[in-house]
Amino acid sequence: MEVKIGVAQAPREIVIESSQTADEVENAVAKALDGTSKFFSLTDEHGRRILVPAERLAYVEIGEQSARKVGFGTI
Repeated sequence: MEVKIGVAQAPREIVIESSQTADEVENAVAKALDGTSKFFSLTDEHGRRILVPAERLAYVEIGEQSARKVGFGTI
């Protein structure tokens, strides 16, 4: 799924493809915002970890869960 992360006082948002579920992303956001965690952390499809300081987190947009596309065209 596509996740867009807005960082305060940064001109661009961070866009990643994550294999985590929407509930896992939402729980990570909640932990960062309530002070349980100092960082908002996600892992992308390639295993890379993205860390954003919780106090700099502006917004998180969670996209639709999408199936992998196979083939060259749509029918």
